[in-house]
Amino acid sequence: MNMLDDEDDQSFHATRDSYSHLSDVEWDAVERMGSTMGIHAVSVILEALNRDAEHATIAKFIQDELDAEREKFELLRQQQAAAGGSMHSRRPETLKIDISKYRGVEEDSLLRWFVELDDAIRARRIDDGDMQVAFAQSNLAGRARTWALGLKLHDPHAFG
Repeated sequence: MNMLDDEDDQSFHATRDSYSHLSDVEWDAVERMGSTMGIHAVSVILEALNRDAEHATIAKFIQDELDAEREKFELLRQQQAAAGGSMHSRRPETLKIDISKYRGVEEDSLLRWFVELDDAIRARRIDDGDMQVAFAQSNLAGRARTWALGLKLHDPHAFG
């Protein structure tokens, strides 16, 4: 039985045969129109229009369906991009630059070590101040490391 065959409505009995001039795609759209707008509304539309107007009306209905689906798809894509972007944001590439350990002896140049340290922090994209201090402390050795750890034990916020 066809969706548009309504036994209660004696004024309209649309069958696929009575609209053979419609393509299968158009007929499927007519059936969707019937489920969306109601059989009576579709019967009024089809009875009132000539063949060219029927094709145009059905094409408009199909286009409206496509537009609605595109809007849903775009909204879903934007939601996924927003959710995915925050969860899967790619970390910027970093460059690992090794620096010499500062020991605090006369041969070590503190200024040269600070320049190397600054270059390495920028290359690794370390923006957080606490992380920068931790990175600097990890590149201390000997007397300099002992001094920094002693100072930190005495005052945990000495470098922050």
